[in-house]
Amino acid sequence: MSTPEPAQSAQSGHSVSASRPDAAASSQPTGQPVVVPAPAPGTEPFVSLHTAVVLLAAVVIGLVIATLTVLSGAHPATAAITGLTAAGASTGVLRNLIR
Repeated sequence: MSTPEPAQSAQSGHSVSASRPDAAASSQPTGQPVVVPAPAPGTEPFVSLHTAVVLLAAVVIGLVIATLTVLSGAHPATAAITGLTAAGASTGVLRNLIR
């Protein structure tokens, strides 16, 4: 398939912008492996995956306990304290369970 010449596109009423010759080549796969640069030495994630999972699970447990406490008819402040206590107490257990 050949590309239309500017004279042909002008006759058909379509405007053709000048395209870069490497634009078409870069959009097609070349079969070369993608090289991802290695992280700089000394850079570590702010929070490890283990810590993130433990804290997320503790927050979910705290929210569930707080919701159940509110649904039982307790004051919302009591439910908040109960939820925070449950989240705090569950972090140690979750830390040992999730490995």
